[in-house]
Amino acid sequence: MVNTSKIADGLRRAAESGDVPGVVAAAATADGVIFEGGYGKRSLATNEPMTADTVVWVASMTKALTGACAMQQVERGKLSLDGDIAAVLPELGRVQVLEGFDAAGKPRLRAPKRAITLRHLLTHTAGYAYDMWNADITRYMEVTGTPGIISCTNAALSLPLVADPGEKWEYGISIDWAGKAVEAVSGQKLDRYMQENLLGPLGMSDTAFKIGEAQRKRLAKIHARTPDGFVVTDTELPQEPEFHMGGGGLYSTVGDYLKFLQMMLHGGTFNGAQVLRPETVATMSRNAMGDIVCRAMKTVAPSLSNDVDFVAGMKWGLSFLINPEPLPTGRSAGSLAWAGLANSYYWIDPVRKVAGVYATQILPFFDAKAVAACEAFERDVYQAL
Repeated sequence: MVNTSKIADGLRRAAESGDVPGVVAAAATADGVIFEGGYGKRSLATNEPMTADTVVWVASMTKALTGACAMQQVERGKLSLDGDIAAVLPELGRVQVLEGFDAAGKPRLRAPKRAITLRHLLTHTAGYAYDMWNADITRYMEVTGTPGIISCTNAALSLPLVADPGEKWEYGISIDWAGKAVEAVSGQKLDRYMQENLLGPLGMSDTAFKIGEAQRKRLAKIHARTPDGFVVTDTELPQEPEFHMGGGGLYSTVGDYLKFLQMMLHGGTFNGAQVLRPETVATMSRNAMGDIVCRAMKTVAPSLSNDVDFVAGMKWGLSFLINPEPLPTGRSAGSLAWAGLANSYYWIDPVRKVAGVYATQILPFFDAKAVAACEAFERDVYQAL
């Protein structure tokens, strides 16, 4: 038996000290779940306890699931990694590159040097950016009245590129477009497709774009960290969206999300269901962008994100961050990871055969205290093995 008391103690301490309002975390090896727990409060307004089955907005942790759906369509021959994606999404054949703004403040646009591919979308090398880490996109949205991505409106996707496809890593709305590609070739809305081809088969009954009645009873509130302490917010995604945000729309529990990570550890099969081929999982888990490296994400929206420096120099697979070197926590080189805006994080270590998921519900992203507690959780998991 794995002794997990130190893992629990560390998480409990983070909540009781006030570093985070509440925290949920879970970990598994190839043999199964070794830890699951919740500590602190779902909401500082109601004092409801944060339990292991608390529902959280996993935000950009959605990207890995959308990437898996896209790779299912690659397996079926409906999508290709390196063909022009405009063959299935004609609007991406018309997208332009933003070069700056003229003297009157109007956007200066030009045609891109090459076509966008699914590989570009899944590796964030298509040239799309998020406004919260790109001042030019923020300005473009203000000038044109383009809504933000969490409006889940189709107009939010009508952004220009900030770089030519295939030339640099820029974190943005690419995987929302990958979700649109899945819809285009499957003939199903992303929520239905994902439910039938991924969530259902893996037994992820608490994961969805729409918060069900049973989930709402267990939903944690998102808290904003301010100089005066935490403020409870009513931040929630539109429940009847124009499009399902493949880049960040899911709500889940850590136990449910861990099932997806276990599927990756097991080469595409979990809960008696094969949802990806072993060779597809291997392809997704390798550097998929050549010599390009990830760059630090500098915030232009401090209420939503701090500077995100941990990505600098890392690689990207097909919807995952990959660390080329081992990490001090114990994580092996070549592990997969990513995170969600409200300070949720996961990793998959294919060498040590261990995966973990950790979630608080705090803005801004990359909160120093939430991250410290997450790193301690990861370190304690490795020490328990």
